[in-house]
Amino acid sequence: MIQNTKPKILVIDDEATNLQILNEILKNDYSLSFAKDANKGWELAFSESPDLILLDVMMPEKTGYDLIKQLKENKKTQFIPVIFVTALTDVGDEEKGFHLGAVDYITKPVSPAIVKARVKTHLSLVDSTEVKITRLQIIQRLGMASEYKDNETGMHVIRMSHYSKTLALAIGFSAEGADEILNAAPMHDVGKIGIPDSIIQKPGKLTEEEWNIMKRHPEIGAEIIGDHHSRLLKLAKSIALTHHEKYDGSGYPYQLKGENIPLEGRIISIADVFDALTTIRPYKKAWEVEDALGYLQKESGTHFDPKLVNEFLKVLPKILEIKAEWPEEIQKK
Repeated sequence: MIQNTKPKILVIDDEATNLQILNEILKNDYSLSFAKDANKGWELAFSESPDLILLDVMMPEKTGYDLIKQLKENKKTQFIPVIFVTALTDVGDEEKGFHLGAVDYITKPVSPAIVKARVKTHLSLVDSTEVKITRLQIIQRLGMASEYKDNETGMHVIRMSHYSKTLALAIGFSAEGADEILNAAPMHDVGKIGIPDSIIQKPGKLTEEEWNIMKRHPEIGAEIIGDHHSRLLKLAKSIALTHHEKYDGSGYPYQLKGENIPLEGRIISIADVFDALTTIRPYKKAWEVEDALGYLQKESGTHFDPKLVNEFLKVLPKILEIKAEWPEEIQKK
């Protein structure tokens, strides 16, 4: 059986004539379902999860305004875009619709060209949002996949990502920029996928040969992420490549020094090391927070950017909140 891949649209209107008109306009391009009242519309919205809803406002018993409130209050239906199709033309009516969560307003009698254009526009926005969400999920899952090689819970990538966002906000990043740090940070150690388990999971000290192999993971990570136009993936590649550089130039793989290390690499370095120190690893016990902070201060100006260490200490209460929110134990069975 060939699966219908057309976008699904739910049309809700108490007038059969209006349903017929919209059916004629949209039937060739979309998979349509219809409801003549808000209660039936709710049932179909919940069971079919349409890609978009065309909703009349003035219906008996329960109005379109009542239904959109119900849709937005339910986790399964809250993100379905709703376009009101109505004879109401008052500015106040439109404002009320937008306030309740509608994405657009089409007035009756409808123009076929306008209906087609508005539906196409909002479905394309849905597709764009889904692509962005999917990309973020892939980044996060790849990050966790690499972490499972030497951290049985994978919580490290979650904590250090939030630590990194907190530090980015503290030094003046915009909310959007800090979110990009949050979403790119999980890829910092993706190159560990290319390192043998015998090295990653070795409980004792690595030999010089093993350490040289381990030090290849930033470059492997950069190769895995690759070159992209996406700003987020460019950021993820930079983080993967530079988070083991040290402020005094003694890091790897390129021995970058000071502010020649990209700022995102310097941020992730602090977040990554703090979390690694304060959690159990195959080769060590978890450090106390005070000891880990002492190490950051001791290595300030050599391993770490001293300005960033100072800012990290200032936001320590938030850091500890994150640490408590994502403990190792929550994944242990």
